[in-house]
Amino acid sequence: MTDRGTLPQSLGRRDVLTLAFGAMIGWSWVVLSGTWLAQGGLGGTLIAFLLGGVIMLVIGSVYAELASALPWVGGEHVYAQRAFGPGAAFLCTWAITLGYFSVSAFEAVALPTVLETLVPGLDAYPLWTLAGWTVTAPWAGVGCATALLLTLLNMRGLRFAAVMQTVLVLAMVGVGLLLFFGAFSRGSLENPGPLFPEGLSGFSAVLMMVPFLFVGFDVIPQAAEELRIPRRSIGALLLTAVALAALWYAVVAASVALALPAEGRAAASLATADAMGALWGPEARALLVLAGLGGILSSWNAFMIGGSRAIYAMALAGQLPAIFARRHPRYQTPTAALALLGGLSACAPFFGRPALVWLVDAGGLGITVAYAWVAAAFLALRLREPELPRPFRLPGGRLFGYGALLASLGLSLLYLPFGPAALSWPAEWAIVLGWAGLGAGLYGLARRPS
Repeated sequence: MTDRGTLPQSLGRRDVLTLAFGAMIGWSWVVLSGTWLAQGGLGGTLIAFLLGGVIMLVIGSVYAELASALPWVGGEHVYAQRAFGPGAAFLCTWAITLGYFSVSAFEAVALPTVLETLVPGLDAYPLWTLAGWTVTAPWAGVGCATALLLTLLNMRGLRFAAVMQTVLVLAMVGVGLLLFFGAFSRGSLENPGPLFPEGLSGFSAVLMMVPFLFVGFDVIPQAAEELRIPRRSIGALLLTAVALAALWYAVVAASVALALPAEGRAAASLATADAMGALWGPEARALLVLAGLGGILSSWNAFMIGGSRAIYAMALAGQLPAIFARRHPRYQTPTAALALLGGLSACAPFFGRPALVWLVDAGGLGITVAYAWVAAAFLALRLREPELPRPFRLPGGRLFGYGALLASLGLSLLYLPFGPAALSWPAEWAIVLGWAGLGAGLYGLARRPS
C-alpha cells in the first residue's frame, strides 16, 4: 500500500462540484455538437446521452461508494490495489491516465481551434501536413504554450486551481443558459431533420464518445485525500455532477438542432457557436466561443489535477520512478507528475486538428478499461471486506457492481477491431500502443534494482 495523508486538504463542496462538472463538460459541447447530430440525428443523440448518462450513473455509483470508503490520493489505484494487488493497480491506473492525458491533449488542440475563429494569423508559417491538415507554427505554439502555463499554475497549489475552476464554470453555465433559452424560444421544430439519419451505426458512433465526454467525475476520487468535506458527501456530489453533465449535453444537442437546419450544421465549423449566432447575432456567437475557451481551460485544469494525482499515486507505490512522487516544497503539489502530463499535452498541437478525433477515441478505450477494473474491485471488496466502513453505501450494491462491470466491458468492445466503432489504424491504435509502451518502460525503470 502507498503512504496516505500526504497532501493538504483544500477543497470544499462547491470546489468539488465545479471540478467534476467542469471536467466533464469542457469544450466538447461546442466543437462536437454538429458531429453528434450528423451521425446520430437528434433522436439518436438524445437516446445516446440518456443511455450513456444512465450507464455513467451506474459506474459513478460504484465510484461513489469506494471514494467514501477509501478517500486517498489515486482513486482507481487505491481500489484496484486493495482488491487485487499492485499489478492490477498499475494496469487500471495507467489505463485511466491514458484518458486523462487524452483529454488534456485534446484541449491543447481544441484551444487554437477556437482561437483561430477570433484571432487572425494563426494559419501563417506552415510547418508540415498530417492527415490532410497543415500544422502552422502560431497555431501549434498557442496550444503548446498554454499547456506549459497551465502546468505552472497547477504547481502553485490546488486552492488556486479550484478558484480558477469555479470562475470558469460559472461563466460557461451563464452563456449556456442564454443558448438554451434562445433555442427553445426562437428555434424551429422544422430544423432538427431526420431523428435517426444513420440508424444504429450513427447512434453507436455517438454512444462511443460517451466515456470520453463523461470522464471527469473520477477526478473527485483521484483528489479525495484533498477534500475537506464529510466522506458521505463525496459520493453524493459525484453523482450530482454526472447527472448535471448528462442534462447539459442533451440540452446542448437539442438547442443546436432547433437553432440550425441540417445544412447549416453541416457547413458549420463550430455548430454550437453558429447556433448561438443564428439565435442572438454575431456578438453572441463570439460570447459563446469565449465561454468555450473557459470550458477548455476548466476541463484541462481538472484533468491536470486528476492525472497528476494518478501518476503521483503510482510513484508512491513504487510503480513509476520515484521522481514522480516529488512535491513542491511550498505548495505540496506533485510537480514532476504535473510536468510529465503537461509536457506530453504540449506536444499534441503539433499533430494538428485531426488529433481531436484520435484522442477522443483512444482515450475512451483507456477510460472504459479502467472503469471495468474499478467495478471488479468494488465487487471483490464487497465480498472480501463486508465490514469496511462505507459512509456512502449503495443499497443492493452488488447489483450496481455487476451493472457497472457489464456496462464498462460493453463500452470497451465498441473500440475493438470487431466493434461497430473500432479504433482506426494507425493513428488511434498508435496512441494506445504508444501509451502502453511508455507505461511498460516507466514501470520497468521503477522496478529495476538500484
